[in-house]
Formats: sequence, C-alpha cells, structure tokens
Amino acid sequence: MKSRACRPPALGQDAAPTPAALQQSLPLEYGGVELARGSERSRSPLPVRDPVQHLWFCIWLPQLPLEAVAATGEPGAPLAVVEERHGIHRILMADAAARAAGVMSGQAANAALALLPTLQVEERSLPREQQALEGLAAWLERFSSFVSMAGPDVLLLEIAGSLRLFGGLQALRESLSRGLREMGFAAALAIAPTPLAATWFARASRRVCIRDTANLGPALRRLPLTCLDWPENLCETLAGMGVTTVGDCLRLPREGFTRRFGARCLLDLDRALGYLSDPRSSWRAPERFCGDYEMTTEQTDRALLLNICEDLLQAHESFLLARQLGTQRLAFSFFHLKAAATELRLGCARPERSAARWLDLLRIRFEQLALPEPVIAVRLRSGVTQPLQAESGDLPFHGRPGASQRRFSIAQLAERLIARIGDQSVQAATMVAEHRPQYAWRSHSLLADWSSNTHAEPPPYLQRPLWMLPEPALLPADSGSPVHQGCRLRLVDGPERLETGWWDEDGISRDYYTALRPDGRRLWVFRNRDHESSWYLHGYFG
Repeated sequence: MKSRACRPPALGQDAAPTPAALQQSLPLEYGGVELARGSERSRSPLPVRDPVQHLWFCIWLPQLPLEAVAATGEPGAPLAVVEERHGIHRILMADAAARAAGVMSGQAANAALALLPTLQVEERSLPREQQALEGLAAWLERFSSFVSMAGPDVLLLEIAGSLRLFGGLQALRESLSRGLREMGFAAALAIAPTPLAATWFARASRRVCIRDTANLGPALRRLPLTCLDWPENLCETLAGMGVTTVGDCLRLPREGFTRRFGARCLLDLDRALGYLSDPRSSWRAPERFCGDYEMTTEQTDRALLLNICEDLLQAHESFLLARQLGTQRLAFSFFHLKAAATELRLGCARPERSAARWLDLLRIRFEQLALPEPVIAVRLRSGVTQPLQAESGDLPFHGRPGASQRRFSIAQLAERLIARIGDQSVQAATMVAEHRPQYAWRSHSLLADWSSNTHAEPPPYLQRPLWMLPEPALLPADSGSPVHQGCRLRLVDGPERLETGWWDEDGISRDYYTALRPDGRRLWVFRNRDHESSWYLHGYFG
C-alpha cells in the first residue's frame, strides 16, 4: 500500500476531531520517531512547510498596564496599578521602587498603602492601554508596512522587506530597541520566521533571532507551555500528565491529542512550526489624528495645560510625519467635570505638521482663552489631511531689543495675525478666470482649504497692478496725454485691449496702458474705445 504525504488538515478552532480517513494520511508524531498504525504502514513523511519566507519581529509589553498610566502619575513617586477582584482592589503590577518596599502583585491595595504610605495607586485603564498600543503601532509603521496587533500587549512586524532599507537585521533591531527604551516601554523582543513562534519566544522572554524555518523546531521544543496563551485549565491538565514544554506536546500522537484537547492547539503547533500558513490582519492608523490626555485631578495651571498641549502636538507631528501629510486646522477640547467642553480652534494658511509652529499659534490664542472651570482632560483632533506643499521663503523680523532674530514666512505672519485679531480680519486674494480687472480676483479666508484655492499663475506677459482702485478715477488730459496730480504721464507699454462681458450688463471695451510718472511710479490707465477719449486711472503698480 502506497503512502501519501499531505499537510495536517486546517480545522477550525471548534471543529470536530480529524476524520479517520484523513488521520491515516498524517504522521502520528512530529519527531523523527513515528508510531506505527499497522503492519502495512510504518513511516509517514512530515507535513511540508510553507515555502514563502517571512521574518516576524515580535514586541511583547509585559508592563503595559503600568506604563500606560505612568505618564499621569507624579514623577519619582512609587507607582502601582490596581484591579478590582471580587469587590477588592488588589495590586496588579508595581514599579521597581514599590517592589523594593515589599509591594507585591495580588496584595490588597490597603495593605500596600499601609506598607508604603507614599505609594501612588492608579486603577487599571484598558482605554489608556489601547491608546498606548495604537500609538506604538503608529510609530512602528516607519519600520515596516505591515504592523499587526496580535493581542492586548503584543505587536508584530513583518520585517523581511525592511532589512536592506535599514542596513540589515542587527541595525534594525537596535533601532527598534533603542526607540522603545526612549519611549519608556520595557519590551521583550524576538525574531522568527512565523508570527506565532515569534510571539511565543517573546512571551517566554527568549531574545532569539531565527531566520531559517528549519531551526524553529529545536528552539520551540524548549519553551514552557505557559507562554503559549492556551487556557489555564488545559495547561494544568497537560502538566498533570508530565507535559510541560512544547517538545512534550510534539511527542504526543496527533490523533489522541486532537481527540482529547481539540483541534485549536494542534493548529497552533502547525502554524508555529510553519507547516500551516498564519495570515494576519494589518493594522492601519486612522488618517486623522485624535489624541487624549486625562488627568487624575482637575487643573487650573495654564503652564501645565500648555505643556500637555505641547505633548499632544508632538504626537500629532509624529503621526503626520509617518504619512508625509499636513493639515490646516486643529481643534483642542478642554473638558470640565460640570461644564461643557471649551473648544479652541487653530488654523494655518497652508498644510502644516510642525509642532513648534502650531504651539506658537496656540500660545497666542491661549492668552485669550477663558476656561469656566478647572480642566480634567484635553483632546486634540486634526482636520482633513493634505499632502505637504513646498516651503516658502522666509522674511527676517526683529523682535524686542536684545532678543534673538527670528524668521517668519508671509504665511506664518498671516497665521499669527489671524490668531491675534481673528480670521475675519485677515484675507487673501486669489485669481479668477476673468479678463475684466474688477472681476479677475476675489478675497477668501487664509484658512480655507489650500488645495481648493490653488490656481495657475497668470501668463508672464500680463501686467497687473497690485493696488486696484474700487472704481476707475477720471484723469485730466493735456494735448491728449493723461495727467496725474499735475504731472503729465508718459505711456511706456500698451495698448492691451480688453473687450468682453458683452453677454451681461457690465461689458467693457477698453485699451489699457502702463503709464510712468516723472518720479518713477507706474500707473495703470485706460480709455474707452466706444465713448469719448477720456483717460481713467485703474491701479498702481508696486
């Protein structure tokens, strides 16, 4: 009887045990020694591994509950996170200072406070943990295009395509490790060809780097079952049978293991070893930023609130930097316990991401902001994101005597004026596709959508004055030449004939000229073609 080699069946988590017909085509054991099913069959080849090569970088955050609330605590004070269990608040996790004083996990909060009166106790916050995890995932997107959340405290990166970009595996691992330390995360790291194997190694605090799937088996065999995230009662049952490591599970017959413990555990082992594919969903950050900062007590200190806003702006800048985007609008919400939230909106003339530039505008508006009550939380929301435009030139502006010279672009100057005196008091001009001068431009808000107000530059041969009069002014004439303020004008350019608007009641038929005064000033003058030959002044050139 010929033997057939095939992969283990891809059963669902709650599927029935492997059918007998399929069991006969599978090896009873993962190791080199195989149990015989009968005299006609003594050997069966192992399942074939997936030929596609991947490399997964796993980040496990065992202290995430503590790190998520550490930012709101008092600096330097011992900290512990508590969780309610059966109506009693018990210590879930404590930092090094608290553990040195005798505070232990599982201890009642009152007992911990009696042992260490200066202990700062924070209740576990799952939303803060999720926010911290998402913030870290957004930061990791600069290293890989595929970031996956594998659990409430586990992140996975597929880094096979990023090695060359970052100078090799060692350089990439050092960059990630250094960045995690700088952000205050204590992480366990592991690298393996399959996502599940990388996760198990990280949970076991094994700092391994395995690039070849053939080397997975020997390394996985030494892992304890406690790092596999299997149900606790299942691990206890296996421990009662003397099965305490992954290698012990791999020595068990597949048929009996599936019948007694279900297909899910068997599939986990197949995926960890690379015998089955393990597709993961990619996490993508939202295109609009929204960040919250919650405080443990109400605050009225404006300097502290401004520092909190600065932290949110830094996170906002990192968010946009990873996507090469900018935004023209931001909205801060200052929440109160007994009053409606106070809103503060900021705008830029062009898409911007610089935290320093937004903070400069915020300081101006913050001086005028009236807070009806103390603040308990701050939220920052960004507007619609747009691709960044090229930088404009800078103009030097001198501040107070003795202060360092700062340089502002025209757009920055306009934004500061808007923050000081309001959007309605500062307007911009944009071109309109119209030949009649009085209709060839319009004013609009500087904070309007930049992409919708970008128009093609006028042809270089068109000469238009910067200062247009609301209505043309009649000029006296001397021997057929226009006169302005007693000075005879000399025509240096023209005529430019404009004959348009015949379809409405405001049509024109004019010849425009550029005229020069004796003092060098240039004027834009015209005379009508179908009326008397009077001269009119319509604008001044710069």
